[in-house]
Amino acid sequence: MKIEQAINQRKFKDDYHKIVVNLLFTGNWLRDALGANLKEHGLLPQHYNALRIIKGRHPDPVSAGDIKDVMLDKASDVTRLLDKLEKLEYVQRRLCPHNRRKMDINITPQGLKLLSDVDVLMDTFYDDLADRITAAEAAVLSDLLDKVRG
Repeated sequence: MKIEQAINQRKFKDDYHKIVVNLLFTGNWLRDALGANLKEHGLLPQHYNALRIIKGRHPDPVSAGDIKDVMLDKASDVTRLLDKLEKLEYVQRRLCPHNRRKMDINITPQGLKLLSDVDVLMDTFYDDLADRITAAEAAVLSDLLDKVRG
């Protein structure tokens, strides 16, 4: 569906205005679609992002600052995200032995199992995208998005 139909707008000031609106609309659509896959596991996209970052460093620990640096949603409250993930026993925090002002964060076996389960849902989501655009189109789109950000 074209953006004009999706938001019931016939005309845009110009194509630059149209692309900004389309990016915002599509970003929200992606957030909602991905969120629906995560909701059944009691997670938000930010939790999933944090778990993926922590898993990427596994078995080495990661600090909250390291997570914050690479989060997709820079406005996320990492401490609060980690509090919930720790309460659910998906991550474990310990005082860093080399720097007592820093916490070491590791993913637990339960966290690894959760990611494995969620990744099956995410693969289905990516397969649905592959039904709509080719791999070459996805690469071009990704390159164009990089170019938009400068």
